Amino acid sequence: MRVLITGAGSGIGAGTAKLLAQRGHQVAVTDIDEASASAVAKEIDAFGTFLDVTDRDSIRRAIDAAEAAIGPLEGWVSNAGVSSFIPFLEMTDVEWDRMVRVNQTGVFYCGQEIARRFVDSGRTGTIVNTASMAGKKGNDRYLSHYIPSKFGVVGLTQAMAFELAPYGIRVNCVCPGYAATPMQEREIVWEAELRGISQREVFEGYVKATPLGRIESAEDVARAIAFLLGPDSVFITGEALNVNGGVFMD
Repeated sequence: MRVLITGAGSGIGAGTAKLLAQRGHQVAVTDIDEASASAVAKEIDAFGTFLDVTDRDSIRRAIDAAEAAIGPLEGWVSNAGVSSFIPFLEMTDVEWDRMVRVNQTGVFYCGQEIARRFVDSGRTGTIVNTASMAGKKGNDRYLSHYIPSKFGVVGLTQAMAFELAPYGIRVNCVCPGYAATPMQEREIVWEAELRGISQREVFEGYVKATPLGRIESAEDVARAIAFLLGPDSVFITGEALNVNGGVFMD
């Protein structure tokens, strides 16, 4: 399969790119940090390029470049996202708008652009969006902008799946939990500062909240994405797959 991944310069996106390449897929590694995308692409002998998910022209250019390099795309992973920790009463319009524009509108832009490409060329395709366990349950502190942006990804995934099914396009999303990524490392620092506790206490709280007893790796999520892209999920669409070690089992 020929797959483009957004936000693949680090974290879950990079882990997904590496796993798919190991399994023989042709991968286009994209990121707003072009140097990071290029580094990951070089590591796995793949194609890398710049992509800003908030800019439709950038998305179109990346699709054109990827298809020129590896051929017509068959899969797409909208993984790019941002986070920050801010108490609700201190939330600014600027930070709210940034969160929604990247995490939710970016998934809409990317999904629409690649779906149009699939439909216009008469091809079927598979889309996987990265949501979050925060997209299913909103009882977490300092995330009143992040949580609705990820709820939006879950809802958008379902809406896309329903409308695109007649074209043979499947759309699903994954909902990661506490993951060992650079984003999570930053969040641990922010949460520790806001709560007045140590980073170790924050980390141990994440582990304690996870029934399987550890923080998930980027590869844990990558395997779920690979499943949703692959033939074993051929009759699955509109799903939001938890990949969180059982956090919601309580």
